[in-house]
Amino acid sequence: MKWSWKIADVAGVEVRVHLTLLVLLLWIGLAYWQVAGEIGAAVSGMAFIVALFACILLHELGHALVARRFGIETRSIVLLPIGGIASIEKSPDDPQQEILIALAGPAVSFALAAALWLALAAVNGIADARDLSLDQGSFLERLAIVNFLLGAFNLLPAFPMDGGRVFRAVLSQRIGPYRATRIAAAVAQAAAFVLALLGLRYNLFLFIIAIFIWFAAASEAQFAGIRSVLSGAVARNAMIARFEALAPDASLGEAVALTLAGSQKHFPVVRDGQVVGVLRHGDLLQGLHDHGKLCRVDRVMHTDLRRIDIDEGLDHALEAIGHGADGMIAVMDHGRLAGIIDIDHLYEWLRIRKALEEHEKAAW
Repeated sequence: MKWSWKIADVAGVEVRVHLTLLVLLLWIGLAYWQVAGEIGAAVSGMAFIVALFACILLHELGHALVARRFGIETRSIVLLPIGGIASIEKSPDDPQQEILIALAGPAVSFALAAALWLALAAVNGIADARDLSLDQGSFLERLAIVNFLLGAFNLLPAFPMDGGRVFRAVLSQRIGPYRATRIAAAVAQAAAFVLALLGLRYNLFLFIIAIFIWFAAASEAQFAGIRSVLSGAVARNAMIARFEALAPDASLGEAVALTLAGSQKHFPVVRDGQVVGVLRHGDLLQGLHDHGKLCRVDRVMHTDLRRIDIDEGLDHALEAIGHGADGMIAVMDHGRLAGIIDIDHLYEWLRIRKALEEHEKAAW
């Protein structure tokens, strides 16, 4: 994600912080300083936000670690003012797996809330949960409340919250993933509308969250429609079989010539018959700017090229590209590069397939 920086690797997952979160942190510190007039208050306010987002990170890692048990890796977690966004390889095909992955995050938040409450009880004795205060309570007291609210809020049956994914998974077992996603998205947008009205009346932050929920639900519904069109299709159906490849020691000038001679924008880099990387269009332009036409391809190429099997479902290819698979995926057939898939060609294939399906429906 643009304007985000890597701060750590946790359990094999890249953790990134978005610029807007740093802005929020500074704004919180300034607000506390203006109210209290003390540096200590500003530091305390910022420390609480840091602790809160550490808990949000643990919430997202809960999802990631359960997903890993089902063979689904999480590429990164980006921390934003609205929470954490995890970039996973693919959505689980089994609704039961999706339920367990979705519930893992709230489970972590509730466990943190319970652990903090027990820590408070060990110091101050058992307190009634109703006596806890988010405004006047101690640092640990407020953190316990926020974790409980985080877990509860994420159980709402609305995308992109975890409860929305659980709701969709339960429905999909009865009516299929496409219809289930459409219904879950409609519920999420209805909830967003109500939340927006409440936000306009009581709290502008609720209105911002409502906008996020609305567009996230629309995105889920759109993606479900695409997956429905892709149903049953495999990589060999949409791959580009006639493509150009580059050697690692080829010059960027050669890549320019191939780009201008055809429509291909991304080039697999092949050494001795093995794919070793990809030269993306953006990398080519940046390389030309920094090093000129004589620069070798292997100086600017990316080596983390995604590969899929020629008979693997196209929905996996779409998800891989959507999660930043360098704009191109290598299609492999028994270890040999058989073709490539890029986002522009895949969407063109989708439009053609959809038009043909609509024609067949009209003919009936």
